[in-house]
Amino acid sequence: MSGAMTKITMSGGESVEAYVAKPAGSGPWPGIVILSEVYNVNHWVREVADGYAEKGYLCLAPDLYWRQEPGRYLNYNPHDQQIARGLGYSMDLDAFTGDMRDYVKTLTDRSDCTGKVGTVGYCLGGKLVYLAMARGLADAGVGYYAVQLDKFLDDAANIARPLMLHFAELDEHVPQTTVALVKGATAGNANVTIYDYLGADHGFNRHGYPPFHPEAAKVALERSLAFLARHLNG
Repeated sequence: MSGAMTKITMSGGESVEAYVAKPAGSGPWPGIVILSEVYNVNHWVREVADGYAEKGYLCLAPDLYWRQEPGRYLNYNPHDQQIARGLGYSMDLDAFTGDMRDYVKTLTDRSDCTGKVGTVGYCLGGKLVYLAMARGLADAGVGYYAVQLDKFLDDAANIARPLMLHFAELDEHVPQTTVALVKGATAGNANVTIYDYLGADHGFNRHGYPPFHPEAAKVALERSLAFLARHLNG
């Protein structure tokens, strides 16, 4: 199964690229907004969307940098990494709130969507998932190795819908000190579930590229799929 790049219309009238992947058949299906790593909607993120589509979800992976450099889809090399980090860390996060509403609405407006929409994100996208859930923008969220959450600890009190976070023991981008702060900020919030993956590093879910960790990736996916099925189906 494979999806395709398409254009979606934002509430301000802008035309933005997004990758859409849907299951076989006519639906309707619950939706998932896939929020990418700093590398944006590259070939790997499109494969992720295809994978969730195979599991029965209507997936939308938007161009996160459409406000900065539209169509900037990056590869895993030092040159692109530098560009990716610059774009990722300079995103307008307040503008993202409005954008995320549009991404969700793009799915809910479709006749082949049930009206339930979750979000799954990685690295930068994991941070965006956390913010989306703190702002009540999706029905459920899954964040992998979300960066910079220590800057948004106060937002944890606003998480009122189900959120699952996956963290890696060896992740220098999200050190254990940061993970401890996130756990402290979300302690007592029954909506938040956090898992740690021993021996895994940042990017452990990126199959085909180091530091892919197959065991951690398998367990994290199983947990994520069970979580999404519980909160988006029915």
